[in-house]
Amino acid sequence: MKYRERYGSLNPMLRTEWAAGLVSSTIANVNRGKDTPPFSVTDFTLHFTKTPTTTGPVTLDEARRTWS
Repeated sequence: MKYRERYGSLNPMLRTEWAAGLVSSTIANVNRGKDTPPFSVTDFTLHFTKTPTTTGPVTLDEARRTWS
């Protein structure tokens, strides 16, 4: 359990998906235009999504709306 908390799932397919998403986002960022926002790894993966910690801090008002 401690290993999974620190390094993530042992599922080789999820690790392969993450690696493919990392390569894809790197290639997309190298070839994107100046006005295009940067791509994230999660833009190219199905089983990984952005969390509030990767999109920025949550404001107090946003937290209150989700609690009710």
